[in-house]
Amino acid sequence: MRMALQTFAIRGCSTRTLPAAEEQPKVTLLSRNQNVHSNMQLSKSWRNKPLFRRQGDVRFRTGLEAANLLVEEAKRRDSHETQFIDSVTSTMNCLSPIFERNPRYAFVAKQLMEPERFLQFRVPWLDDTGVIRMNRGYRIQYNSALGPYQGSLHFGSHINSGSIKSLGFDTVFSNGLTGYSIGASVGGSDINPFDKSEAEIQRFCQSYMTELVKYVGPDVDLPTMGMGVGQKELGYMYGQYKRINIKSSSGGNPFLSSSAPNASGVGVVHFANEMLKDKGDSLKGKRCLVIGAGKVARSVASKLLEFGAIPLTFSDASGHVYEPDGFDEAKLNTIDKIKEERGALLGRYIIASTTAMFNDPEQLLDIPCDLCFPCAAMNSITKEAAIQLADNGCKGIIEGGYSTVTNEARKVVKKRGLMYGPHTLTMTGCAVHHVLGPHASDEQFAKEIARIYKDTKNTAQEFHARGDLYTGATISGFLRVANAMLSHGAV
Repeated sequence: MRMALQTFAIRGCSTRTLPAAEEQPKVTLLSRNQNVHSNMQLSKSWRNKPLFRRQGDVRFRTGLEAANLLVEEAKRRDSHETQFIDSVTSTMNCLSPIFERNPRYAFVAKQLMEPERFLQFRVPWLDDTGVIRMNRGYRIQYNSALGPYQGSLHFGSHINSGSIKSLGFDTVFSNGLTGYSIGASVGGSDINPFDKSEAEIQRFCQSYMTELVKYVGPDVDLPTMGMGVGQKELGYMYGQYKRINIKSSSGGNPFLSSSAPNASGVGVVHFANEMLKDKGDSLKGKRCLVIGAGKVARSVASKLLEFGAIPLTFSDASGHVYEPDGFDEAKLNTIDKIKEERGALLGRYIIASTTAMFNDPEQLLDIPCDLCFPCAAMNSITKEAAIQLADNGCKGIIEGGYSTVTNEARKVVKKRGLMYGPHTLTMTGCAVHHVLGPHASDEQFAKEIARIYKDTKNTAQEFHARGDLYTGATISGFLRVANAMLSHGAV
């Protein structure tokens, strides 16, 4: 009974604590009970097995060699999907110590690289002039070893099969990291939602869901908000979903509901706070660059104000606005009103503020800051951007978007000693909120964030990567998923 209660708490399904008399040493993913250090006598037998059997048996002698073989296999199969290759490369480099300790996990990683299901379909819709338009729709159901699929939807002209596959692969580790019983999926379309009318977006979302409805549903696959997809878009999709399906809720919660659209942004700031607390510091008084102006960027800025930090900037396609003394609540409300109008640009904010500077300085990253929160497009923080931030005195980069920091930029961040919060860790807020439920308090939310951060930190330290949260998050998420997959066989 004690062990059952303990395991239940570890999975993150409850925040209830055991009475002091019943408390036991925590069973982590790195203990003998969890198959990392156990069965090491089998290491030699697994190392002697061929990882690939193509044009002769291919074996490996070290964990790094196994990681390189897996990356080469990904390039052989999907060389045109550069974003996916980048994700696989950085992930396998993090996992090489796992393969070194227990070679069996290299075979699981090989299986994990291939998604369970990848859906691509056409989405026809009528524009306001009566012309039939066509876009591509995607949904990749990457892994369900831990539970039903769950993951974000993204609309944007940059969305293609490679970016969807990359995001889906990363979501496996991000959702696994939480310890909850949820799988990983990602979807979206290559439509640009910002130059369309509200009626056009509604018609598009209805057409998109008409095809997607065959593959998603309560306790099957839960799409959530992502880049270019907010409450309005989810609402249109839900409306079409319930026209087609009888069952449109689970456990009393409507399918595709989002009672906390700010969960992702709030989670990012809570993680930043945990990282600073770990260094004996706090967010109070920190001058923060916020890159982007979407729902996540605005919720990040709002939560930063609650912690006493000073959000300095927002940016979009028109450029960036800079408040030298920071945005206060009234100014944030003005930004919210502007950006709630579809397609509206930040340039309009200059009319409402006498202190704001528009595209001055010319480069947003020239503004001195303590912390940077990139909440914009994928790969927006390049190697050059990371160097520029470090040169201007920035102490840390905390991702508020999906894959905003490139692999090369990540190396610069590590070399220059900047604090780094990877999206694999910081973008788990939506999953946390979904499990806690709509009535969870901010204190409960913060407690779960602290638990996930502690697990990540301890995992990184166990594998001799102290302070490297990206490695810790990747290994922790992988182990949870891999241990489940080992019990499922060849599926």
